[in-house]
Amino acid sequence: MEFIYQYAWLIPVLPLAGAMLIGMGLVSYGKTVNKFRQGSSVFIVSLIGAAMVFSFALLWSQIQGHPPYNRIIEWAAAGDFHLTMGYTIDHLTSLMLVIVTTVAFLVMIYTDGYMAHDPGYVRFYAYLSLFSSSMLGLVISPNLVQVYIFWELVGMCSYLLIGFWYDRKAAADACQKAFVTNRVGDFGLLLGILALYWATGSFEFNEIGDRLQELVQSGSLSVGLASLFAILVFLGPVAKSAQFPLHVWLPDAMEGPTPISALIHAATMVAAGVFLIARMFPLFEGLPDAMNIIAWTGAFTAFLGASIAITQNDIKKGLAYSTMSQLGYMVMAMGAGAYGAGLFHLMTHAYFKAMLFLGSGSVIHGMESVVGHDPVFAQDMRLMGGLRKYMPATAITFLIGTLAISGIPPFAGFWSKDEILGSTFEVNPILWAIGWLTAGITAFYMFRMYFMTFEGEFRGKNDSIKNQLKNEQLQRLGLAFGPGAMNSKELTTDVPELHDHEAHEGHHSDTPHESPATMTLPLILLAIPSLLIGLVGTPFANYFEAFIHPPGEEAIAGFPPLEIPAEFEWTEFLVMGGSSVGIALIGITLASLMYLSFKIDPGAIAKTIQPLYNLSLNKWYIDDIYNAVFVKGSRRLARQVLEVDVRIVDGIVNLAGLVTLITGEGLKYLENGRAQFYALIVFGAVLGLVLISGIT
Repeated sequence: MEFIYQYAWLIPVLPLAGAMLIGMGLVSYGKTVNKFRQGSSVFIVSLIGAAMVFSFALLWSQIQGHPPYNRIIEWAAAGDFHLTMGYTIDHLTSLMLVIVTTVAFLVMIYTDGYMAHDPGYVRFYAYLSLFSSSMLGLVISPNLVQVYIFWELVGMCSYLLIGFWYDRKAAADACQKAFVTNRVGDFGLLLGILALYWATGSFEFNEIGDRLQELVQSGSLSVGLASLFAILVFLGPVAKSAQFPLHVWLPDAMEGPTPISALIHAATMVAAGVFLIARMFPLFEGLPDAMNIIAWTGAFTAFLGASIAITQNDIKKGLAYSTMSQLGYMVMAMGAGAYGAGLFHLMTHAYFKAMLFLGSGSVIHGMESVVGHDPVFAQDMRLMGGLRKYMPATAITFLIGTLAISGIPPFAGFWSKDEILGSTFEVNPILWAIGWLTAGITAFYMFRMYFMTFEGEFRGKNDSIKNQLKNEQLQRLGLAFGPGAMNSKELTTDVPELHDHEAHEGHHSDTPHESPATMTLPLILLAIPSLLIGLVGTPFANYFEAFIHPPGEEAIAGFPPLEIPAEFEWTEFLVMGGSSVGIALIGITLASLMYLSFKIDPGAIAKTIQPLYNLSLNKWYIDDIYNAVFVKGSRRLARQVLEVDVRIVDGIVNLAGLVTLITGEGLKYLENGRAQFYALIVFGAVLGLVLISGIT
């Protein structure tokens, strides 16, 4: 099996080669390459499929007890400074390789159906392949410099994919917002990397943690300074994994095509932050202050995302806030020292959240035949309802994902979320309480989403709801119907997103339809791990915990015996598991009473708790605060700097030019060519100097 490790570099190189070939073809022979749509997609999918097979082989080898493999080459050297590149294959790497390649493979198959009629079909596949290569390169990186290079490449690909439909203003704004917000976190990460190198003299993961602990213990470096370095590094995961306060980019990123929401914003890129925390766990675990900040950031983000998701009507944005909340769980687990629990939830969440996002894309695809391609209509759950009758495969898989994320046994989410809550309770009961309450809110908003989308009567032909949605959109743009509203011609000119030809383009059916097999097959395949993969981490036979272990701990080769450990405490398991399932069932019951049987009026409850409802609906006003402070503030500062530039800087330059001009104009009359006149001027100047010196 050694040859597999020697050629493991092919895993990121294969999709990179596909992206380069397709990309160069599009640049050089765009029209010709665009004609080979199916051939291009088959080529890209085949390469990621080969990388997936390679990844499974590495995972199996690691399970069987193969020692970690490192291949390092010296990339640059100057005196004592040495910069290395290469790749490392260990338990964490092999697990992440399988997660990334399996989700990417299924998403690329799904893309063939979802983007079938898009003119940018081939370009989208090139972007997907480039992103997959960047993410795989990040996973196998052996040091912080290489991680940072691929970290930025992943961010660039995210920018390209979020803004894929760049002719839509909302998509163009969203990709810029994601780019700028992530630059804030990435700058912190860069400062942290440089600070750690200054302190330890190394970029290598297997050296930084030990050297930093030695410096702290010897007194050469204070704990506070070491914690500051760790927090700077943590800023990178805060932005990439959409943690508060750098979470604001993720919901807007839903403006991109749905396949990238499933690949990037559910299973891979946003999980890169959690992966980096896991990779640098030896650094963080020895610094209690840094661990506390990580844990509380994750806990607050989990609650924040769940509280906002309650009032979302856009199906993709609801799932985006759900993703933000679940990532908060993972970060909280890492901060609480629950290394295995955090990664276990990363794995289960990758599969069921990818399925939920792809399911939402299937719903949107079916709705577009009724309401057109305007996302205002196609993505709003108030126009859905009753889709289970028209889209049974999508409905069943979406229900499986909803049960998994709600933490209902035996679905995957129950085992991983329960592991996090149990581990957190041992460290800090307050963190557990936040996670426990968030679990109930999660079950509520996810079943609200399921009931509004798939149960009840179909509302897609309800013109009053459409007018309400259009009016809400116009109000967000600063317009409103009424006596002072613009006429239809002005609306068509100033609000291109709401053109009638866009809103009704593709309207050719009175009822939604099930998606093609290329879209439903990935949903069905993702439903299998969403249902079963949690069984590898049960408390009875925790294969996952035996395989994934913090760096420095000895791994167990092969599979542990399938038996209940003698020290297993049934009472603790039943109390902790029962409490999390109980709060989830309460959330499901409330959702069914409000959105299935309608025995409770959601509108009446919203009026009763109007301030809390508005807080959730307006996303805790965080976006408004950022807009007022940073966006408008930076524009105000830019205008003031412009004034200084125009009036002072340019004024000084212009004044110097004016003085030179006037002086030159005056002196030219003294340049008459007569030597006697020049001598007289010299004599006068000397006489003046003599008189001045005599007076003083």
